[in-house]
Amino acid sequence: MEAAVNETSFSGKVALVTGSGRGIGQAIALHLARLGADIAVNFFRNRTPAEATAEEIRKLGRRALVVKADVGDLDDLNRLFDEVEKTFVGLDIFVNNAASGYNRPALEQKPRGWDWTMNINARALLFSAQRCTPLMVKRGGGWIVSISSPGASRVMPDYVVVGASKAALESLTRYLAVELAPQKIRVNAVAPGIVETEALKHFAALKDKGVLQKAIAATPAGRLVTPEDVARVVAFLCSPAAAMICGQVLVVDGGATLPAAS
Repeated sequence: MEAAVNETSFSGKVALVTGSGRGIGQAIALHLARLGADIAVNFFRNRTPAEATAEEIRKLGRRALVVKADVGDLDDLNRLFDEVEKTFVGLDIFVNNAASGYNRPALEQKPRGWDWTMNINARALLFSAQRCTPLMVKRGGGWIVSISSPGASRVMPDYVVVGASKAALESLTRYLAVELAPQKIRVNAVAPGIVETEALKHFAALKDKGVLQKAIAATPAGRLVTPEDVARVVAFLCSPAAAMICGQVLVVDGGATLPAAS
């Protein structure tokens, strides 16, 4: 993978990464910038880390655009793509990373939580694809990569709405892959396991100081997934080496979901 994706792989390319002010999205944005891409950084609530991410991208000699937009709102989503088109004219890579959700048991879920989660996690992919396809076609093709979750196919505690939204996202990935492949647009998804982010560390500190150790012990690879692990796989999927990977969901979890439950 490293041989296939080097520091010049994305020279002249433009990438939009939603939810890229922090965490996995930030790691993806910075990794693509290091590989040569100009980046559109999207955030919804907290501008400060998004601007900091953009500044790091500019220090790498790349162009960076920061756009506040709630991808679950269609007006905001359209404005996001309007800003990208105005600044960069075209688009080569779209990373559908922004996600949200209400973690509650199924019988405690509310319609508002369902709509909020589905709109951000699944609907945004469909209507983003409608907007980014013409921007990619004018540049000869492109790549769409979504960030999913093992909860799309496995039952996790209090994850019913998020899991359903990720299952919908994976289904959309397959449908879009078939429809857009003739236009030289490759559509895939990445499903990370537990990712070691600052938010996870904070949650673990509040809930159970041993939760991270338990997660590591349950991972055959011996460590948790890092945001950079996910970023490298996303970059690979957007490289010529992955030209014939179409409509797939790549699980990146160090083998954590492979053993049967004891």
